[in-house]
Amino acid sequence: MKSISIKKMLCTACGSCETICPWCAITMIHGIANIDLDKCTLCGVCLDACQTGAIEICNVRPSSLDSSAFQDVWVFAEQKNGVVQSVTYELLGEGRKLANALKVSLCAVLLGHEIKSQVQVLIARGADRVFLVEHPGLAFFQDEPYAKVLIDLLQRYKPTIFLCGATAIGRSLAPRVATIIDAGLTADCTGLEVDPETGGLLQTRPTFGGNVMATIICPNHRPQMATVRPKVMKEAVADFGRQGELIVEQVAEALLLSRTQRLRFETESETTVNLSEANIIVAGGRGLQTPENFQLIRELAEVLGAGVGASRAAVDAGWIAYSHQVGQTGKTVCPKIYIACGISGQIQHLAGMSSSDMIIAINKDEEAPIFRVADYGLVGDLFEILPLLTREFRKLLKS
Repeated sequence: MKSISIKKMLCTACGSCETICPWCAITMIHGIANIDLDKCTLCGVCLDACQTGAIEICNVRPSSLDSSAFQDVWVFAEQKNGVVQSVTYELLGEGRKLANALKVSLCAVLLGHEIKSQVQVLIARGADRVFLVEHPGLAFFQDEPYAKVLIDLLQRYKPTIFLCGATAIGRSLAPRVATIIDAGLTADCTGLEVDPETGGLLQTRPTFGGNVMATIICPNHRPQMATVRPKVMKEAVADFGRQGELIVEQVAEALLLSRTQRLRFETESETTVNLSEANIIVAGGRGLQTPENFQLIRELAEVLGAGVGASRAAVDAGWIAYSHQVGQTGKTVCPKIYIACGISGQIQHLAGMSSSDMIIAINKDEEAPIFRVADYGLVGDLFEILPLLTREFRKLLKS
């Protein structure tokens, strides 16, 4: 748990913290800032305002945790440009199982601007209750305001489990929140279950380079937080006949203060399908030899309407941007067809694509590990095979 205190020797009674506190929890008494702990939510706004460092938030370890004070399973509904992202539906699908096992409600928390239309979508995907926070300052993701708003909600409503997607946003947001509320956080989970004996969350994730699967528990802290890899779990099926509750939350302006400013958003100049949404992925590895040869991958991908993937070796070599990396340290994908070209198939790469419905491998090394998981394998020179495939698919798809 966290506690807040004033270092009296450093306090100058400037009043900055009293003015900015969104909960009116700070008053000046006898020339010293005084904090009403019943009102304070530990949002941290006053720390940024204090110029002398007189305010301190520190850890206070409780002798025992009263887990009965924490209820419900919460899912962070990640949205982009006002549209809820598919990883949220995966979290709702898994969250429903956890909520049913614990006999509690499944809730989604949605932050943004002019996104009320997405509430019914979340209810249709299984949310019993949706917490909606709308404000122009939340239209686009920024770490600080999003984290402060979530911290406030989590401390007031006290869910027992809080799930985020292990996306760029989730990986940035979840640690900030967990640090302030002193919650346990397990990153990049591939499996979640409720312990039937304790009711605690069993969080499974790969470790030691994917060679070992570790199951992590968090018995002494709440909420139990986890980020979950996209495309590992099945999306919740939509039922637009479902009914749910909408709770509209007002946000204090002070929580929206940020030390950074969004200037603009520049899209990546890529003509192929986004990896996260692709039903077909054509991926290249070290076997392509040069960055220019990735054009062979892109040509086949464009013909098939596919996404372009890459192994870590190709990304580390600077042949293609990190956003295309598939594997343990990249994206986890689950397309209908995954075509691996010049990829040996090390376990770190397999961790990100082995759940594909069909795997096709092209490699001149017939002993390459990728062939052990492939449904179809072509042993040969990819510089000869790829142009042939591109040409033949172009003919077939035109006809």
